[in-house]
Amino acid sequence: MVFSSNVWAQRDRKKKEADPQSAEMQLHAELFFTEGEKFFILEDYAKALYYYQKSLEINPTNATIHYKIAEVLAKSEKPDDRLKASISIQQALQLDKANKYFYLLGSSIYASMGQFGKAGDLIKTLIEQVPGQEEYLFQLAALQTMDKKPGDALETYNRIEQRMGISEMSSIQKQQLYLDMGKTNEALAEGEKLVKAFPDEERYAVGLAEFLSQQNQNARAIAVLTSFVGTHAEATSARMLLAGLYLETGADQDARVQIEILLRHPQVELSSKLLMLGSYQQSALTQTNDPSRQAFTSRMAALLIEQYPGEPDVLLMTGDLFMSNGEREQARKAYIQAVKRGISQFEAWQNLCALELELGMTDSLLIHTEQALELFPNQASLHYFSGYALWRQRDLRTAATQLEQGKRLAVGQVGLLIDLNMILGEIYQGLRDFPKSNQAFDDVLTLAPNHEFVLNNYSYYLALRKENLEKAERMAAQLIKDHAENANYWDTYAWVLFMREKYKDARKAMERCIQTGTQSPTHFEHYGDILFKLGDEEGALTQWRKAKSLGAGPELIDKKIANRKLN
Repeated sequence: MVFSSNVWAQRDRKKKEADPQSAEMQLHAELFFTEGEKFFILEDYAKALYYYQKSLEINPTNATIHYKIAEVLAKSEKPDDRLKASISIQQALQLDKANKYFYLLGSSIYASMGQFGKAGDLIKTLIEQVPGQEEYLFQLAALQTMDKKPGDALETYNRIEQRMGISEMSSIQKQQLYLDMGKTNEALAEGEKLVKAFPDEERYAVGLAEFLSQQNQNARAIAVLTSFVGTHAEATSARMLLAGLYLETGADQDARVQIEILLRHPQVELSSKLLMLGSYQQSALTQTNDPSRQAFTSRMAALLIEQYPGEPDVLLMTGDLFMSNGEREQARKAYIQAVKRGISQFEAWQNLCALELELGMTDSLLIHTEQALELFPNQASLHYFSGYALWRQRDLRTAATQLEQGKRLAVGQVGLLIDLNMILGEIYQGLRDFPKSNQAFDDVLTLAPNHEFVLNNYSYYLALRKENLEKAERMAAQLIKDHAENANYWDTYAWVLFMREKYKDARKAMERCIQTGTQSPTHFEHYGDILFKLGDEEGALTQWRKAKSLGAGPELIDKKIANRKLN
């Protein structure tokens, strides 16, 4: 508030005419005040204070000057200045009890000093002394709340409602006060009163339902929302909350009804639709015994694709949904469309490549990893996918290059490092770079000592090369200990023993292999080789013939049978 020279408009003119010296002093006071006002507007508060104080020296009973001095001092962060400001505003109020701005400034000063009781008392006096100031009842209630007098604040809010009617501000504040006082029922009653007073206001119904839910009264919350959406079909916020509460309480079918309505609603934003469907999918993943839930998400995913054809976010989201539902080909199509539409999220490319690897689509995998690596050259998993595809196409050296680059980038990614080294071990075995093959397999076992694929293949390769057979035997023995019913692992163990010339032990292991009932031509061929070494030529011929009948490689097995000996 800015005051000008009219503060002196009511002075006694007769006195001025009778006392020229006094009139001159009053003129000086007015000039000082005007200078103070000028510097106040310019925000030069030090000079403004100086001129206000000069004016006050001449006219100490002028309430407005005391007010202006208080206003300047109140702008300071110094506690002493705030204290001086409180003294000045009290002097102003003693001289003029009808100016509302004096009360408001005084209340603000005391509040800044943490004296909320005094601040509230000034607002209360303002309302009592100056007519038409009921709008400051809200400020009074807030100060009473800060003064930790919830009972007084509630009385003030009730007074507000009596004069102005029910309002959101007073009801919400009363709710919080009741909660702070531990009066939950009274707090709920305030929410219900607000809904009753404004039956068409969606946010009040939603607010009450949220409050009920926070109090673990989901049934009542659902009743409030059900009633509201029953008469307000376009109440999308209420439906969203209702769907969430249905899911939380296990009312899956009811949740689906609301979700489908919302997904079909043109006014619901796409981001909200994606969030709702994603939340439902997460809950569906915990219900493995209900395939209808996954069917519902797949149907809703298809609906979104129909509504938003070519929308990258929809394609990415629906790809995730299809993948989690096990609909791999549908997921792959969605991801392909997403990346074609320029989706820049790494997860889309990674999921697409992972699916194509799983589906054995090596040619597509190579194409997509090449494209993905242009965008994300430092992602280790993409180098893994590329190396895997190249390995499957027997481009071993290029595959090794990609996988080694993946290793350099996969620091700290234990699972990925295991996969990278596992394939590198196979590739270097194929390239006959046995030291590197051994190192790669050893790196896997350092991270995963019980990795059965590596234990099996590594021990078998060592046996074939007749290299470090003691280690090969330890690894193979560990396998059959952990997987006693696996025929292939027994075969590996028997073959390691065979290479160590432990033929009797090898026969026992091979017989255990055959007893599993899952024999292969190789198993019978190996069994024949073992029997031959034990001097049982007829037994060896019998097993070799069984291997031949089951499809063993004709050239080598025929040679063994014809020559009646190992080659």
